[in-house]
Amino acid sequence: MELIRGLHNLKPRHHGCVATIGNFDGVHLGHQAVAGQLAEKAQALRLPTLVILFEPQPQEFFRPDKSPPRLTRFREKWLALRRYSVDRVLCIRFDARFAAMEPETFVSRVLVDGLGVQHLVVGDDFRFGKNRRGDFALLQQMGQRHDFQVANMHTVRIDSERVSSTRVRAALNIGDLATAEKLLGRPYRMSGRVAHGLKLGRRLGIPTANIHVYRKATPITGVYVVEVFGLEREPWPGAANVGTRPTINGTRTLLEIHLLDFDGHIYGKYLNVNFLHKLRDEERYDSLDELKMHMSSDLDRARAFFQDYHPQQTQLESGNDVVG
Repeated sequence: MELIRGLHNLKPRHHGCVATIGNFDGVHLGHQAVAGQLAEKAQALRLPTLVILFEPQPQEFFRPDKSPPRLTRFREKWLALRRYSVDRVLCIRFDARFAAMEPETFVSRVLVDGLGVQHLVVGDDFRFGKNRRGDFALLQQMGQRHDFQVANMHTVRIDSERVSSTRVRAALNIGDLATAEKLLGRPYRMSGRVAHGLKLGRRLGIPTANIHVYRKATPITGVYVVEVFGLEREPWPGAANVGTRPTINGTRTLLEIHLLDFDGHIYGKYLNVNFLHKLRDEERYDSLDELKMHMSSDLDRARAFFQDYHPQQTQLESGNDVVG
């Protein structure tokens, strides 16, 4: 899958495609259905498929302090999309200049002149351009003018409700990982490179691998049973804490993973962490001894979980790809 970083990197060879536009946050079953819809049309037209994404996401640009927590960072989206017959991803920088672009200009400059879109798939509630003036009807009008088709994306429903990133966040927020997995088609996952930390876990006799989450807010917090991909043997069972570590007055959200019965050095490794079951919320304790007691209890409960755990094959495996 090819990554095109910015409109300035569009080349003549990128002209002609079947495309969709969106955040694709979480790459849930609805997004996967859109990718399938694109692939089907692309095969008929003998054209590549292309997904248009924005960084930052529009809500993060307009409401940086009130935007919903991200399910997936850009790299995580990339790793997921490359598994669903997507040929190219165009990542557009969403800034003040782009936000001020008139919708007609976006269609003519980006979709027509830049990409030569032959078939576009978007939701019927899709809005774009300055003051969100562009909509599905405008796309259809301009499609007739510039000779490209506009189709509504297929709706995927589970338990009589539409699958959406909002619904995934709501499930994760209450610790309902089973529903989140049902909507995603796989366990919820966070990924990142193991970094050096305070070595507090090692001093307590419970060493942890630390991963910076690089999000203003996370869709999950607390202590979880996890499976880890990216090691020589995978998946590796473990327990993880996502939070600010209030017992030591921490302020930055961190993902800390303890790998059960693991002895090795993994600094610098890129790990993918699947969240399987929530054990409890993050809490502040009066002493490190009390913290260690609760961490030990968490590990005992994680071991008990894995004794009865019989996973199905997930759609995403290790995903140790590198984005250039």
